[in-house]
Amino acid sequence: MRAAVLGRPVAHSLSPVLHRAAYAVLGLADWSYDAVEVGEEGLADLVGGLGPEWVGLSLTMPLKRAVLPLLDARDEVVDATGAANTLVLRDGRRVGANTDVPGLVAALAERGVRRTERPLVLGGGATAASALVALGRLGARQVTLVVRRPQAADELSAVARAAGVTTSVVPWEPERAAVAMAAADLVVSTAPAGATDGLVDALPPLVSGVLFDVVYAPWPTPLAVSWLQHGEDVLGGLDLLVHQAALQVVLMTGTATPAAELVAPMRAAGEAALAAA
Repeated sequence: MRAAVLGRPVAHSLSPVLHRAAYAVLGLADWSYDAVEVGEEGLADLVGGLGPEWVGLSLTMPLKRAVLPLLDARDEVVDATGAANTLVLRDGRRVGANTDVPGLVAALAERGVRRTERPLVLGGGATAASALVALGRLGARQVTLVVRRPQAADELSAVARAAGVTTSVVPWEPERAAVAMAAADLVVSTAPAGATDGLVDALPPLVSGVLFDVVYAPWPTPLAVSWLQHGEDVLGGLDLLVHQAALQVVLMTGTATPAAELVAPMRAAGEAALAAA
């Protein structure tokens, strides 16, 4: 059986390492998982040409929204976020799922974060939408958004309302963003590598919350280093990647093994791959 991660660019993805580690644990020696470079323009043809040996696809940017018209069914989290990071192929049907939301919740719970009252989200893409839904599940009723584009704030506000969350918007200006970040009890940075570097010098001497920076390479990010210097806890992109990938493995393989039992070996494989890079 076959599965793969799709995206552009995708050669850097750790997903093959993680999924293959899970297959080894599950004894699926004849299963394969690869990385396939494809953009929005080629997605429909690629999906349409998959044979019966294919069980699923992981989707990175820019495909999490582009895949929606190709789905026969979707889970409620895809409806809530407007994005699918997983395509399960079963019984001739294409079923979309979003494991980013439960992956975020599980990664935070692993660090003892099970509730938030003053969260902040950096960034305005599909992962930010997933973060909003996850924060709603953690009890948040109001979330501060720090975005570059007003249009992104409008789109995220609609996602938040559906999740029972209201939003306030702070512009991506170092001083104003840093003040808001320091006041939050949880900061989720969904921005790409390098995007938050300009915010670091503006951080005040004291911050009060946990940082979850979804970048996993290069790691640690300057923002993560600065946050740790302030003495607060930091989660990285590998935490999210491992938890959401474990959930994908369960969906694609149909295994009865709980996702939580796959996390440790998948994380070890990911850490080894990053150390060797």
